[in-house]
Amino acid sequence: MTDQFVDGRFAGKTAIVTGAGSGIGRATAVRLVHEGARVIATDVMEERLQELHGAVDSSQLVTVSGDVAAPGTVDALVAAADGRIDALANVAGIMDGFLPVAEMEDALWERVFDVNVTAVMRLTRAVLPFMLAAGAGSIVNVSSEAGLRGSAAGTAYTTSKHAVNGLTKSTAFFYGPQGIRCNAVAPGGVATNIDASMKSEFAGQRLRSFMETNVPSVATPEELAAAITWLLSDDAANVSGVILASDGGWAAI
Repeated sequence: MTDQFVDGRFAGKTAIVTGAGSGIGRATAVRLVHEGARVIATDVMEERLQELHGAVDSSQLVTVSGDVAAPGTVDALVAAADGRIDALANVAGIMDGFLPVAEMEDALWERVFDVNVTAVMRLTRAVLPFMLAAGAGSIVNVSSEAGLRGSAAGTAYTTSKHAVNGLTKSTAFFYGPQGIRCNAVAPGGVATNIDASMKSEFAGQRLRSFMETNVPSVATPEELAAAITWLLSDDAANVSGVILASDGGWAAI
């Protein structure tokens, strides 16, 4: 069961978690703390981080509020880690209103890529020197079912999550020999507060009937956190470069 934590699995380790104020990021941060990690958690909303403090042992939690797409937030997270980073969970992400390419505005495209791709690259780049110096480290990126197909979201989000998969595999390839593992989890529907409203009538016509008949049940954030923390842990020591679908079987359809 996803609420059965593995005592001590991350004892003595430090992990950074983005998007930690709610949903998958919060569930991941909570699980890591319960399993012994010191967690550096970030979210764009300070009040969510304050609520997170009330849910875990605050002595094991450091929070940094800010936009993960801002380079200053990345710098603050690394500084808060105080010289040791064993694990990184890139969870923060935003949707795109299910807009197809003909309805896409440059500002939305750029914002989706800033949060979903560029921020992931920057934080990965920032933690790698610490992991390389230690000869070990684990990175998990949150991709999406939209990273596996073209019919799960709008064009910007779909393209961004395909890019996350490429970043994951490239990182695993280049740094595997130095003891660094990099994997991604691809959720299907998850019960979070991310804005998944459909803002395109055309997209609704194309997607809604398929999703209503083929998409499996919505998962809980805790179910995704279980997969993420397993990949971050030494239990997955022989796993790298994998895009792990955690989608109730959607990827098999």
